[in-house]
Amino acid sequence: MGTNTKSYSSSAEKLRALLNSQTTAFLMEAHSGLSARIVEEAGFEGIWASGLAISAALGVRDANEASWTQVLEVVEFMTDSTKLPVLVDGDTGYGNFNSVRRLVQKLCQRNVAGVCLEDKLFPKTNSFIGEGQELADPLEFAGKIKAAKDSQLNDDFCVVARVEALIAGKTMAEALQRADQYYRAGADAILIHSKKKDGAEILAFAAQWHRGCPLVIVPTMYYAVPTDEFIKAGIATIIWANHNLRASMASMRNVCRAIQQSRSLQCVEEGLPAVSDIFDLVDYAELSAAEKTYLPGSAQS
Repeated sequence: MGTNTKSYSSSAEKLRALLNSQTTAFLMEAHSGLSARIVEEAGFEGIWASGLAISAALGVRDANEASWTQVLEVVEFMTDSTKLPVLVDGDTGYGNFNSVRRLVQKLCQRNVAGVCLEDKLFPKTNSFIGEGQELADPLEFAGKIKAAKDSQLNDDFCVVARVEALIAGKTMAEALQRADQYYRAGADAILIHSKKKDGAEILAFAAQWHRGCPLVIVPTMYYAVPTDEFIKAGIATIIWANHNLRASMASMRNVCRAIQQSRSLQCVEEGLPAVSDIFDLVDYAELSAAEKTYLPGSAQS
C-alpha cells in the first residue's frame, strides 16, 4: 500500500491503474468524509464506498431504504475529503438501465472513480442474508453494464460487474458464463462474490477465468484464508468491505456503556483521540490560513 508515486489526471485513472496493476491492490471501506480521511491517513490507495456501511450509518437497512440520491450525497462528502479514488457500491443500479445511466452521470460529476453493480433484483437484498437469492436476467444485466459504459463522462471511469451466482447457490459454470457476458458488455473488472468460509469457490473461479479482465474479491466471510493465496491466484483487487463501520460500532458501544455506568468521562478519556485530533483531521489549519487572506483585519502585519 502507498507505494505508487505516479501522477494521475483523475481519480478514475488512479482506480483504473489499481485494477490493472501487476500487483494486488487493496481498497478499504469508508462511509463518511471522516472515515475516508482516516483510510487515506492509514496509507490505503483506494476506498470502497460500501452500501451496507453507508446505509447502516444512516440508520437504515441495506435494502435500498436509502435512496440513491441520499447515498450520492454521502459519497460527495467522501470525494471532497480525500484524494483517493472512490469505488461506489451501486447495488443493482437502483432500477433499470435508465436508472443506471443517470447514476453513472451523477457519479462522474462528483469525481467518483467507479461504480460496482451486482446482478440481483431491485430492491437489493444483502448477500449474506438468506439463501437462494433471485438473480437478474444476465442479458438484462449486461444491458445495464453497457448503459453504464455508454453514459460515463470520463473515459477512465470504471464499471465493475459483481457476479452473485455463487452467493445464490448457482453452479461455477453459470458464474463463469455470467462473468463472460458482463465482460463482453464492457465491464472493466469482475467482482466474484462468495460466502463460503474456505475461499475455495473464489480460487476455483480464478483458476478458470481466462479473460483479460481483472478480478476483484470481498473476503468478508473467508477472512481466515491467507491473503497470499489470492495474490498467487492473480486477484487484482481485494476489498475490506465493512470493517471501519464495524470498528466504529464496537468503539461507540464500549464508550457509551462505560460512560453510562460510571457517569464520568474519566474511564474513557485516555483511550480516545483528543478533540484537537478531530480539528487536525478535518484541516482547521487551512481555514485559519484562509481567514488571514480573506477576512478584513485578520491578516498579520
